[in-house]
Amino acid sequence: MDARELDRPASQAVDLFLDHLAGERRLSARTVDAYRRDLDGFLDHITRHLGRGLKLADFAQLKTVDFRSWMADRRRGPDGISARSLARSLSAIRTFYAYLQRRWKLENPALTLVESPKIARSKPKPVSEKAARDLLKQTGDRPGEDWEKARDTAILYLLYGCGLRISEALSLKQRDRQLGAALTINGKGNKSRMVPILPVVREAVAASADLCPFPLEPDDLMFRGARGGPLGPRAVQKLMQTLRSALGLPASATPHALRHAFATHLLAHGGDLRTIQELLGHASLSTTQIYAEVENSRLLNVYDEAHPRSSRSRSATR
Repeated sequence: MDARELDRPASQAVDLFLDHLAGERRLSARTVDAYRRDLDGFLDHITRHLGRGLKLADFAQLKTVDFRSWMADRRRGPDGISARSLARSLSAIRTFYAYLQRRWKLENPALTLVESPKIARSKPKPVSEKAARDLLKQTGDRPGEDWEKARDTAILYLLYGCGLRISEALSLKQRDRQLGAALTINGKGNKSRMVPILPVVREAVAASADLCPFPLEPDDLMFRGARGGPLGPRAVQKLMQTLRSALGLPASATPHALRHAFATHLLAHGGDLRTIQELLGHASLSTTQIYAEVENSRLLNVYDEAHPRSSRSRSATR
């Protein structure tokens, strides 16, 4: 490589990388802007950290402590970013370094020693049993065409009664209109699982199919939109927005919250984690374990509010 190439300002290398993202990889303007902010912030910190301007060759000379200094600076103070945001920024830096290696054969082993921050796993926010019942009732009681209300009721029953994802519920075909005692679902990673079908779910799906005004072939998707095309996930999300607004439920009452509720309510009524793992189609039990944490947290809150010797109960009697 020409030595003059390595002597170019580091900012030029960043500009070429961003042009590559926009032109060759065709990333959206918003995504390219996010990369620009991350890299500009990285360059600004390293320039201040080293006390001089950076050239292209310097990217190969940075030490692990330099990268960690940048990460610490991003987390520091009241305006510090979250671990999740920092992990995304570090991913942007790694992508940039991969570009440096391809274009200029520049490598920096120090970057491989930098670990991404550990991201706390967010807990699911299931709706309560009462809220689930209210959502199903409200779906059937609201104004609208009977076939649309029947369709929406069937979808919510599949989410809450079977623990399906939106994509799995919307993938049912016309030939599935007469559900049996169980249904085989192909979920994430093309992983198949057997899902028991409650009678109330079976009846809701059959009613939806019977009232659908559009002629469908056996291999056509069962749930249709107002104009006859396949129903999309956005329509289900908007439905939940309307329902939770009418019922005064929080923004966390999403379609996926019904799947969370399926698992949490099964666990609360004696279901075991292994069975729930199979029903949800989780590859790892650790993914399902988080529902036990949610249920344990709920039980502790109930205990703290109700037990006569709890701190809350004692303070309430003072």
